[in-house]
Amino acid sequence: MTDRLFPHPRLSVTLMLVWMMLVNEVSLGALVLGAALGVVVPLLTAPYWPGRPRLTRGWGLAGFVALVLRDVVAANIAVARLIIFHTNASLRPAFFAVPLELRQPEAITLLAGAITMTPGTVSCDLSADGRSLLVHVLDAPDPDAVRDEIKLRYEKRLMEIFP
Repeated sequence: MTDRLFPHPRLSVTLMLVWMMLVNEVSLGALVLGAALGVVVPLLTAPYWPGRPRLTRGWGLAGFVALVLRDVVAANIAVARLIIFHTNASLRPAFFAVPLELRQPEAITLLAGAITMTPGTVSCDLSADGRSLLVHVLDAPDPDAVRDEIKLRYEKRLMEIFP
């Protein structure tokens, strides 16, 4: 019975909490509306979720998020330095493909999002077969090293979280 009413309980709780933060008010009305959204949205979208992603290391996901946040801060500083101290002629932008070992769509989405959220890098396209991700880097003296770093820092961790 609870699986029918709450097909994705974490999503329900997250939606309710996000709603409470959006209205920026703790009141009975806001709580009821947030709870209603937390029930209705997952029920309406449940047919589009063929299976729930399996997480083997749920706490690993928190570590991954912390890593990405740290990398975002570091990349902001690096991009600011590039803008202030380098001329456009000294930048070495590059497009390259990152071959993927990940197969779960949720994990690939997290990888692409982590790359895009990091200033100076953008995930541009996923190949039709889902086996490589096209990435653009603002300044890459060695694109192979950047590709290897993406695979080591992000993809390897995501493979541990999503089996």
